[in-house]
Amino acid sequence: MKQYETVIGLEVHVELATRTKIFCGCRNQFGAAPNTLACPVCAGMPGALPVLNRKVAEFAVKAGLALGCRIRNVSRFDRKNYFYPDNPQNYQISQLYLPVCHDGAVEIEGSFGRKKVRIHEIHMEEDAGKLIHDEWSGRTMVDYNRSGVPLIEIVTEPDMRSAEETEAFLEHIQSVMRYLGVSDCRLQEGSMRADVNLSVREAGQKNMGVRTEMKNLNSLKAIGRAIEGERERQIELLEEGRKIRRETRRWDDNKETSRPMRSKEDAKDYRYFPDPDLPPVVLSEEWIRELRSRLPEFREEKRIRYQKEMGLGSYDAGILTEDRNLAEFFEETVRCGADTKKAANWLTGEVLRLLKEKGQEPGQIAFSPKHLADLIRLQETGVINKTAAKQILAAMAEQDLDPEIYAKKQGLILEKDTGRLEEAVRRVLADSPEARKELLEGKEKVAGYFVGQAMKLLK
Repeated sequence: MKQYETVIGLEVHVELATRTKIFCGCRNQFGAAPNTLACPVCAGMPGALPVLNRKVAEFAVKAGLALGCRIRNVSRFDRKNYFYPDNPQNYQISQLYLPVCHDGAVEIEGSFGRKKVRIHEIHMEEDAGKLIHDEWSGRTMVDYNRSGVPLIEIVTEPDMRSAEETEAFLEHIQSVMRYLGVSDCRLQEGSMRADVNLSVREAGQKNMGVRTEMKNLNSLKAIGRAIEGERERQIELLEEGRKIRRETRRWDDNKETSRPMRSKEDAKDYRYFPDPDLPPVVLSEEWIRELRSRLPEFREEKRIRYQKEMGLGSYDAGILTEDRNLAEFFEETVRCGADTKKAANWLTGEVLRLLKEKGQEPGQIAFSPKHLADLIRLQETGVINKTAAKQILAAMAEQDLDPEIYAKKQGLILEKDTGRLEEAVRRVLADSPEARKELLEGKEKVAGYFVGQAMKLLK
């Protein structure tokens, strides 16, 4: 059988976490009641004029700088014309001819080693509405809350060769966007969506194969399965001597199969032209330099620093830097006096476990870094034991409270009274002569019984 190579490029849509939409003052919020966040502008009413949200341009430039892109001082918006019920204007405002960011690159890492993935461009655009198909009534309804939500679209070159590389790239994009604070990148909520352009060719061949575009991908695992499924489908067609059609396909993750949606469009099919209602976006070099100076320390930099300067292992450093909020909480806990490794152990262990149980994320930790540092100190100095520390942490996870005050109120402070302890030991030994005899005969398991009786007596 012939050997084939998979060629993958991505179009990644990232919803920006601005307070309002891209061209109007409607709130940008997920989960509101249908059609409660819409106005004449984002509902496409005649005569309603768009005005660019400055924060969208700022977020787009920050994303571009973080992904190694060149920034255009002058970019502009274009109208992408297509007719679909979720598109109230019958066109989408996007950037085709002069996108704000271009020619970037990032490095990804995995079992494949280190690899560079080039970024062709990043452009700003508005999202469309959302169609809701009611299978019971057979009707389709439209919600315009999402219409006008600001997006950046990150378009890569066809540099990826496997599902693993693709997932590594998307995880990198998620991390960068979250560290920047421009998006939460939740695939399950649609705030990050990836369309996969995939083709196969015989190994060693230079020319590209016929590509298809895969849509409806709402998790990294689904993206990986879709890539494997489409690769196998295309190879099977080639082996049978059949042609691959250039088309857009919809992935069904439950059935692990795809079906055609429509033939793949070219830019000419959308009849792009410059938007007459929006002026060019002009960015000064001074403003771009200011945004560059405000870029945060990203995950990879933090991970290396935690290992070199703080003495953490690669595992702990990797877990702590997965989320910017967790990394910042860790650093503040250390600044409050906690031992570096103890703070790392508590956060990567009990704290993350409690968050998982409550279905929360690190940004939702209820207690302060200072109180976690105080809890660690109480245990390390022997004021409380580990069992009590876990009990106190569970209480802190419900509401921020002073761990020492809570420990005193709940009677969790350890009393260092050897006299009372000796008296309790003598009493439990005297109360159980048969068990004492077994202990003296070398049956060590009986010791556990006496420990339990002493603990019960001392409460």
